[in-house]
Amino acid sequence: MESGNLDDGRGKTATWIDQYRLMYDRATRHPFVLSIRDGTVDISAFKRWLGQDYIFVREFVPFLASVLLKAWKDSDDDSDVEVILGGIASLNDELSWFKREASKWDVHLGGITPQKANVEYCRLLQSLMLPEIDYAVVITAFWAIETVYQDSFSLCLESGSKTPEELMETCKRWGNAHFKEYCCSLQKIADRCLEKAPGDVVRKAEEAFVSVLEHEIGFWSKSSGES
Repeated sequence: MESGNLDDGRGKTATWIDQYRLMYDRATRHPFVLSIRDGTVDISAFKRWLGQDYIFVREFVPFLASVLLKAWKDSDDDSDVEVILGGIASLNDELSWFKREASKWDVHLGGITPQKANVEYCRLLQSLMLPEIDYAVVITAFWAIETVYQDSFSLCLESGSKTPEELMETCKRWGNAHFKEYCCSLQKIADRCLEKAPGDVVRKAEEAFVSVLEHEIGFWSKSSGES
């Protein structure tokens, strides 16, 4: 995988979004997301996504804890820990939100079997938790995971969208301006780390970024019932 010569001073993450634009758009403008924005979403697909995402978020907790630990050990900026800690603090509220939403939609979280795309995505998280994985790689992956959701759900809040009222709370959870600011904070951390990282670490971070996009596309598709 080659990074090309797209680094124009904006940072690696921005150049990678440009370089992998088609894949990035498939992840952030997936037909499932567009169906929410257009008001044509199949509610059974939404309920399926809700259950699968709950499973993923539970697996996301130890991953984020490992990112925090790497930041504490390896970061050259103490404020990284504070930023990441803010993400961890929000996860408890997020899990509670999933349970409330599941109750509202009569989704029984205890009986859900993770789909293959979900299992594979969780395996990616587990692989990134290994001690030998560089901090620059995991913070890049963390930024990418959060940013895909922010970019996706913010689309459903744009002027002219026909997002169903009963799904607005879901879209606001990830599409709001505060969460966008948080994603920008993560992006700045990732770019700073990548700027100082050796070439092999940068390549691994790029691979992690692409892998997140691939898994997000698969997760959207399978959760929403696409073959």
